[in-house]
Amino acid sequence: MAIPGARIVSEYADRMRATLRAVGEISITAGLILMLFCAYLLWGTGAYTQSQQALLRRELDTRKEPTRQVKPGQAVAMLRIPKLGDDYRYAVVEGVGAEQLKKGPGHYPKSAMPGQIGNFVLSGHRTTYAAPFNEIDELERDDEIIVEAREARYVYRVTSQDIVEPDEIEVLAPVPGKPDISPIRAFITLSTCHPEYSAAERLIVYGVLKTTEPREE
Repeated sequence: MAIPGARIVSEYADRMRATLRAVGEISITAGLILMLFCAYLLWGTGAYTQSQQALLRRELDTRKEPTRQVKPGQAVAMLRIPKLGDDYRYAVVEGVGAEQLKKGPGHYPKSAMPGQIGNFVLSGHRTTYAAPFNEIDELERDDEIIVEAREARYVYRVTSQDIVEPDEIEVLAPVPGKPDISPIRAFITLSTCHPEYSAAERLIVYGVLKTTEPREE
């Protein structure tokens, strides 16, 4: 003769096993979706940036007008940082909007152009869209930042690093950090999010123009 209480316990245990099984399957599915999403952020977005970089580099190779005449979305110059590897080469795009930064490092339109007196300010992603500025925290004093424009090759020298709040726009001033002073030198400023996978702060790398090598026509 079956005991009613035992049957109830058995049915409850069956329901619990079914519930746990369903929760487990949902968790596995959610985990797979999250992994795929992370893979897209790390590699899928990078593939998009690389395709856009190919177009920007082709534009630089065929450009005839001076660098100062570039429009938003167009290529400004080629950025090289030897400290980050011989293959570190990114075409800089004019503008720092979301769509422009997907293509590569972007130039703040109101800042100086390469080699000009003032502050040549660049912003770039640190974790997605090929993460061009992922390792700029490794730059040290006197490391070189090379900007290859149509008219000349500009070599900047790293002077310092800083971590600032997102609203500290003084770093974008013609003299970085000193908005009330008129510039008499050419500066470069690289800006990216800090820490990685967060936009809580900004990592800033500063530099000054070291040499200019005009290109032959």
